[in-house]
Amino acid sequence: MKEANIRLLDNLAIEANAQIRGIEQIAKKDIDRAYGGIIRAGKGALVEEMCKMLVKIAWDELGGNEKSLSFPSKKVPIPLKKDYLAKIKSTEIQKWIINNYKDFVFQAQVDVHVFIGNIFALGIECKAYTENAMLKRILVDFTLLKTVYPQMQCTLLQLESQLTGDYSQINKEVIYGSHSTHTLLSYFDVDLNIMTLLEGERKVDKPIHKPEWFKTLETAVLVKTVEKIKKLLQPFI
Repeated sequence: MKEANIRLLDNLAIEANAQIRGIEQIAKKDIDRAYGGIIRAGKGALVEEMCKMLVKIAWDELGGNEKSLSFPSKKVPIPLKKDYLAKIKSTEIQKWIINNYKDFVFQAQVDVHVFIGNIFALGIECKAYTENAMLKRILVDFTLLKTVYPQMQCTLLQLESQLTGDYSQINKEVIYGSHSTHTLLSYFDVDLNIMTLLEGERKVDKPIHKPEWFKTLETAVLVKTVEKIKKLLQPFI
């Protein structure tokens, strides 16, 4: 990896660790918002910003044109499936939908949309942590997006894992996953790449923004994550 990019990852790790430590103080000072909501929002926003930087570095490592890379936040309209009409027993409702068909859309998105030129190359959901009930919604969102962008790669980037199994054992050569997560994945036509940044399963009663349970984000983990993102972006170079 380029020395300049290693330095960027070093700085990113330092900044991320500082922000995680500081989230507690920010939450205590804000009297207008619920404490837990601030903590979740702070960690989620941190993962999203880190995600974009990791993608930029991966794209640079591939020799990609910086100007061709973008992160548009616009939602993707998903049209109503026409074969759904045959399932509706009421002729009045059928006619209403047919007469107003263009209005029947669902606006779908994930946290980070990675475009290479006009191609939606990579969709990334960013989470402070993920458990399997949350994973179900993530898989539905990706399924909807892939009806419009079938070539899109799908990724979950999480600070911590609560998916059980060994998703949180980030230094293992082979991560097998968990029984429940693989079972969920088997019902969706989504090849979901799950990337975890912090070692050790998330514990509800041991939040990492508390000094006694703080986990350090290591540069080496960010380097490995960039390598994984490179493989996902390689087909679009």
